[in-house]
Amino acid sequence: MSGKILLVEDNELNRDMLMRRLNRAGLDVITAGDGEQALELMRSAQPAVVLMDMNLPVMDGWTACRHAREDTLISHIPIIALTAHASDADRLSALEAGCDDYATKPVDFPGLLIKIEKVSESH
Repeated sequence: MSGKILLVEDNELNRDMLMRRLNRAGLDVITAGDGEQALELMRSAQPAVVLMDMNLPVMDGWTACRHAREDTLISHIPIIALTAHASDADRLSALEAGCDDYATKPVDFPGLLIKIEKVSESH
C-alpha cells in the first residue's frame, strides 16, 4: 500500500504505540489528536486511509466522519473506525457515520493491516 495513513487518536500513548507499529510495517503515518485536526489533515495531506478513534475531544469521530463524507474534497478517503465499543450496534453506528470498516481496541494489529489493505484497494 502506498500513501500516507492518518492516525486520529487523542491518547498519546496509544497514538505513539500504534504509529510505531504502522511505521515498522512500512507505512507512512501522520497523526491528529481530534476530529477537527483530522478533517484539516484529510484536506491538506489527502491520506490513503484514515484510522479514526471515535471518542475524541473537540469533535468526535462520529461527527468528523459525517463531515468527511459531505466534503467532496475528502469524501473518497476510506476511514476505519477505531473504538473500544465492540457491540454490533456500535459497528453499525460507525458504518452509518461513514466509516468503511471498523476495528476494536485493543487493536488486533495483523487484522488492522488487512483492513487497511482492503479499504485502500477498494478506493
